[in-house]
Amino acid sequence: MHKILVTGASGQIGTELVARLRQIYNIDHVIATDIKADGLNESSGIYEILDVTDGQAMHDIANKYQVDTIIHLAALLSATAEAKPLLAWHLNMGGLLNALEVSKSLNCRLFTPSSIAAFGPTTPKNNTPQDTMQRPTSMYGVSKVSGELLCDYYYHKFGVDTRGLRFPGLISYTAPPGGGTTDYAVEMFYEAIAKGSYTSYIKQGTFMDMMYMPDAIEAIIKLMEADASSLKHRNAFNISAMSIDPEMIATAIRKHIPDFKLGYYSDPVRQAIADSWPDSIDSSASKEEWGFQAAYDLDKMTDDMLSHLASRLVV
Repeated sequence: MHKILVTGASGQIGTELVARLRQIYNIDHVIATDIKADGLNESSGIYEILDVTDGQAMHDIANKYQVDTIIHLAALLSATAEAKPLLAWHLNMGGLLNALEVSKSLNCRLFTPSSIAAFGPTTPKNNTPQDTMQRPTSMYGVSKVSGELLCDYYYHKFGVDTRGLRFPGLISYTAPPGGGTTDYAVEMFYEAIAKGSYTSYIKQGTFMDMMYMPDAIEAIIKLMEADASSLKHRNAFNISAMSIDPEMIATAIRKHIPDFKLGYYSDPVRQAIADSWPDSIDSSASKEEWGFQAAYDLDKMTDDMLSHLASRLVV
């Protein structure tokens, strides 16, 4: 990667990814874009306002800066997408199609994230294989499966170097939650510091895969730097660091905040989405094909999250 365009740069992943890319590849070689300027700071590097559903605008910005890599992050996440399914399809698929067309036109390498939402209730729940049944029941999941197939098509039909990861829930102290089903995990850390208690909309015993954001950022970079000849799956690598439920996070927090209290309430929409996802996934293809290795387990992540949040939040 030499010149990199990032869409959705002020989102949960983009906020940290842009900063890390600028550390590695030079501040002037990373062009941050989003539909609004919130979270984008001109003093820290180049940014452009971009609506990803405007294909011509995306092409013009990519061409202006002569980018060779597009990291396309702009999308509605699972819970928000379920509330606004038509908007989710328009943004998630329309934006991706534009990114693919620009990549084809300008000969760019393209990364776009998929998700464990690409699986569904008929997918094996435990140690979910890399290649398996995918029949999601949420609009977000449908768009992710469609995106995986569309990227495969552009690779085989047009030779576009497309790459992607099926992310689990991502936990970060830098950017607030963005409308995902796994956001409860992020919220729990914030509320542990601010209030000493949290009420979860995900039921006890609901296991989902999670990952700390630094591991996710390094995984994107490592995949994009990998030798193309080593990649067999390309657009949909399973990736995870831990499979956890709300009680496990609470137990880890209590090692630092002994009186932390966890309660529950019912959110049928987000619980139904969570129940349709795997309990744990098999990341062996990522390890074998490009050397993925997570650095953070639950305890190490909890230590780091609480340390950073304690210095940022006013109790």
